[in-house]
Amino acid sequence: MFRQDLSQAFTRIMGCSGSELAAWLQRALPDASLTIESHAARGSCRASYADGALLIEWQALEPRRIALLRVPQLEVRFSYSGMPQERRQAIQTYFDRATQRGGG
Repeated sequence: MFRQDLSQAFTRIMGCSGSELAAWLQRALPDASLTIESHAARGSCRASYADGALLIEWQALEPRRIALLRVPQLEVRFSYSGMPQERRQAIQTYFDRATQRGGG
């Protein structure tokens, strides 16, 4: 399996709404103690672990248009603190799989 180094902080674009992301967080970060704040256009989640923390902040972008289809988009910033590379990679891999939509 391909593995890349995961920075302590990075930004991604996700094809979902803020309310969808907020609903997925408990499942995507099951071993963390979560504090979630979600508003119409932006939100944040602090995931606390015994060995560090992950702060996720999101902001709504203009929907992506594909013909007549409109897909919501979020700019999502991930900021890890106090965790080694291997631990960040494990948490992020699980998060990515838990928030992946069907298809392929």
